[in-house]
Amino acid sequence: MQSFSSDGVRIAYVDLAPTGDVPKHETVVLVHGFASSHVINWVNTQWTKTLTHAGYRVVALDDRGHGESEKLYDPAAYSSQIMAEDVRRLMDHLDIPRAAVMGYSMGARISAHLALAHPQRLNALLLGGLGIHLVEGVGLPIGIADAMEAPSLDTLTDPMQRMFRAFAEQTKSDLKALAACIRGSRQTLTAGQVGQISVPTLISVGTKDDVSGSGPELAKLIPGAESFDIVGRDHNLAVGDKSHKQAVLDFLARL
Repeated sequence: MQSFSSDGVRIAYVDLAPTGDVPKHETVVLVHGFASSHVINWVNTQWTKTLTHAGYRVVALDDRGHGESEKLYDPAAYSSQIMAEDVRRLMDHLDIPRAAVMGYSMGARISAHLALAHPQRLNALLLGGLGIHLVEGVGLPIGIADAMEAPSLDTLTDPMQRMFRAFAEQTKSDLKALAACIRGSRQTLTAGQVGQISVPTLISVGTKDDVSGSGPELAKLIPGAESFDIVGRDHNLAVGDKSHKQAVLDFLARL
């Protein structure tokens, strides 16, 4: 991986050239979710392969506090606005004036903040694993932070706490950094703010996802936004679903 300094914070990223027969000379920037990394969210699920094979240049970062990026322990360092600026600075670093930006879960929240702050930098906004909870919720329960700080997985009884703690241990994440991230990245947008998002937007949520909130309800608030139901998938499985990939490719092809 490569890295750069985003206002003094080291951010790791990959920059993948298109492998398809007809390069589109367009870039897709990928922003992963909480306790994940670009490898887990986008490489292991075949997203990077799918997009580069379709002719897109793909740039994917490890969010601050995640993967190979710098670990920070102050919750204030993880606001959605600050993390959105990491994405914008990465685009600046790579001289990418405009791109389609795709985020999943926490990455979708970051991407939405980016679209609101810097609409001129986005050709499209692709929100996966985040629906109306962008407005009506603050992300994952604050108890997830407590789960990261628990003495061990065995001391936890809440199913969601156990799931995220086990996932974080499986990915060998920095548990203290993740706790700070949960506490610091809980910014919503108002209905009026999402109504100001002015770039073509696709919202994709699994029909069995009990974390994200309704995709169609969020789409109603964003002018011209489209919603796609990832049938039969929960929050964890929706990201890599084949129908999800096809919906994104079809959406980008129409731009």
